[in-house]
Amino acid sequence: MIYLERQPVKSRILRSLGYNESTKILEIEFQTGLVYQYAGVPLKVYRELIRSEEIGKYFTDKVRNRFRTKQIVA
Repeated sequence: MIYLERQPVKSRILRSLGYNESTKILEIEFQTGLVYQYAGVPLKVYRELIRSEEIGKYFTDKVRNRFRTKQIVA
């Protein structure tokens, strides 16, 4: 299991994001405290997500339901 260092973001649904370029894993902590990893996420998608004016909307449109996902138990 890979745990990533996440950075806080300003969003109503997301609390923090982390990314590993070599494994292409995006880790997202939601405001609920749940943490999920998304596999096969291109660096471009992570960069666009982290820089987005509306991170929650970008996540919903471009990440959710597009990549293999697993919940991480902390």
